[in-house]
Amino acid sequence: MANPAYVAVDWGTSSFRLWLIDRDGTVLAERRSGEGMTSAAKTGFSTVLASHLAAIEAPENLPVIVCGMAGARQGWVEAGYIDVPTPLAAILTGAVSVPGESRDIRILPGLAQRDIATPDVMRGEETQLLGALGRASSGAQAVCMPGTHSKWVHVTDGKVTGFSTFMTGELFDVISKHTILSHAVAGAEEQPADAAAFEAAVSAAFARPALASNLLFTARSGQLLHGISAAAAQARLSGTLIGLEIAGALQDAANSDITLVASGRLQALYEQAFKTLSLAFTAIDADAAVRRGLSAAAEAIWPN
Repeated sequence: MANPAYVAVDWGTSSFRLWLIDRDGTVLAERRSGEGMTSAAKTGFSTVLASHLAAIEAPENLPVIVCGMAGARQGWVEAGYIDVPTPLAAILTGAVSVPGESRDIRILPGLAQRDIATPDVMRGEETQLLGALGRASSGAQAVCMPGTHSKWVHVTDGKVTGFSTFMTGELFDVISKHTILSHAVAGAEEQPADAAAFEAAVSAAFARPALASNLLFTARSGQLLHGISAAAAQARLSGTLIGLEIAGALQDAANSDITLVASGRLQALYEQAFKTLSLAFTAIDADAAVRRGLSAAAEAIWPN
């Protein structure tokens, strides 16, 4: 095996991702599991990490850099928040050491927006953001990071000026399972995706966000009156929520360059939405971004 330099960990609420990395940033080994914060809080964070380190035969003196919910108040060790506005590079100086461990383990802080009218927090996405843009990005950028709680971050010349969280993914899950629309979308996964319905819903919600609850109900009424398929109803629900998110996120940043940090199905959906709205964007793989961010932190903390 090549000479490893550190271990990088992205520890989410419900997911765990670990990479063994050498000094050049090459991934030597990888581990993934569902042992996120919720599970690890019961099993023990140290126990979970140790089992994965043993599985990849990581040397005992190898340091570990962690981002995400392991640093939350309910996590392993609270890493706190850095207040915005702040330079992106500030997160590199805020890492917290985990006490009582034989190896050097550091957890990166999150970001906090303490404005009383628009309070917001992020934890994990700040590292992804650093990896996506680097320490010294230029110009005004709106960075979209889709997920259960999508984050839109506004960055100007390498400084985070503000951000917003949109509960798009969680709302989709709740509405599709626990409202009247659950009947409309039943069986949608067994049908081909309806791209046209999705694009129409994105456009409608982006143009008329004040009609959000009405637009959502058309997934049901359209099925009752016009026989639209379950796939079309699901596409309307998804497209409406994503269209609303984009409309809100770009309300005060219409002239910013958009950077999409995503992967898999969500990347495809948001790319389709941006193209439908004729919004130019640059796409960056989310896994690669978080690894680059963790690597930047590791290199700053352990330069040799």
